[in-house]
Amino acid sequence: MVNEDKLRAITRRYFFERAGFGVGGAALLNLLEGESRASSAQYLTRPAKAKNIIYLFMAGAPSHMDLFDDKPKLRELDGQICPPELLQGERFAFIEGAPTILGSPYTFDRYGQSGTELSELLPHLAEVVDDIAVVKSMHTGQFNHAPAQIFMNTGHQIVGRPSMGSWLTYGLGSENEDLPGFVVLLSGESDPDGGKSCWGSGFLPTIHQGVEFRSQGAPVLYLENPDGVSAESRRASLDTIGELNAERAKVVGDPEIDTRIASYELAYRMQTSVPELMDISNEPESVHSAYGTEPGQASFANNCLLARRLVERGVRFVQLYHWGWDHHGTSSVDDIATALPALCEQTDRASAALVKDLKERGMLDETLIVWGGEFGRTAMNEGRNNSKFIGRDHHPRAFTMWLAGGGVTPGITVGRTDELGYNIVEDPVDVHDLHATALHLLGVDHERLTYRFQGRDFRLTDVYGKVVSKLVG
Repeated sequence: MVNEDKLRAITRRYFFERAGFGVGGAALLNLLEGESRASSAQYLTRPAKAKNIIYLFMAGAPSHMDLFDDKPKLRELDGQICPPELLQGERFAFIEGAPTILGSPYTFDRYGQSGTELSELLPHLAEVVDDIAVVKSMHTGQFNHAPAQIFMNTGHQIVGRPSMGSWLTYGLGSENEDLPGFVVLLSGESDPDGGKSCWGSGFLPTIHQGVEFRSQGAPVLYLENPDGVSAESRRASLDTIGELNAERAKVVGDPEIDTRIASYELAYRMQTSVPELMDISNEPESVHSAYGTEPGQASFANNCLLARRLVERGVRFVQLYHWGWDHHGTSSVDDIATALPALCEQTDRASAALVKDLKERGMLDETLIVWGGEFGRTAMNEGRNNSKFIGRDHHPRAFTMWLAGGGVTPGITVGRTDELGYNIVEDPVDVHDLHATALHLLGVDHERLTYRFQGRDFRLTDVYGKVVSKLVG
């Protein structure tokens, strides 16, 4: 026999924390749409410049000295033993003994009216350089991939905290009733080292976790009807289940029965909305040429185009992960001379095309693009096991990211590193500052967007973070 008092005591938070897993759980975000927006007034402190975020996460940590931060001094000292003062008290992932300085093998030039400095490996980004802001003074407290990636995405290095996309959908909701508010797209040879914790909802209701879409095969796992089940029979089943649930709700007064009905309905609508969204074959040839897309293939280029299509449809947060930037120089597969150019070839064209495409469609002003990895690379050659290939070890003290659109000041460079690209000497920006600035551009006060858990109020920026005023246009 049902204990109705206990049943009614089940809270919405309890239900969402435990019930809404995967696509069905993400679908429940629609149910909270009005509730999330109604409560968002307490977080909003200014008119939002951005409505959506596209985060291009380069998993593995790109080398800033070979892409953005030219250091002639490294070329001058190339091959010489590293100064002892740089090694004192340092922790490295793989470097041992006395490493040698490694100058970049690539040439740099200044581009655009802004005169922004870029490597020869980024010719397409050079075409939109006046639309982006380059931050050369990023730093983090983590120097191994998994904790650094989790930290960059959640503001904490240990699993269990909500990701930035989860915080945004929790605070602002989504603008599309037929799609999740937070979508993840993966490319590269592997998934991020931090795994699904990078887009998890942590202690927030699981409806706010990122939902992985795929550019090849079934767009969303377990969304399609099983073999032998037609759309008509699925519709009839949902109608019958809905009627039974509605009758039961009248008896026990459990509001979560209505929640379940809504989740079924949204998942049903996604069966129509998702395939149409993921079919990029109907895009003009000029668009495919610009991005370098190939319909039906799994690629970073396809995912960039899908990101544009998602924000067009009101998805709040779209995150692309492209793995492969971990260039230690142990072989030709992970060295700076051959592997780094290959990664740039896979990503540079599509990244720049995304900026151009959004701008041409009048969407760049309301879409914030973030590009970057989890940390930087060392000024020294790693030389693991006396490898003949060149590569760099992990380096948390300084690295480069870029942002575009969404109210970001275009055509500027923020921050500066020393002559070896090793330490920051001007305008340091940590991970919490980046998060605070991104939220600010969406009109959210990072100190007010909180969630009470285990007796205290948590937030994306924890007890840190300040808005980088130079980045806010």
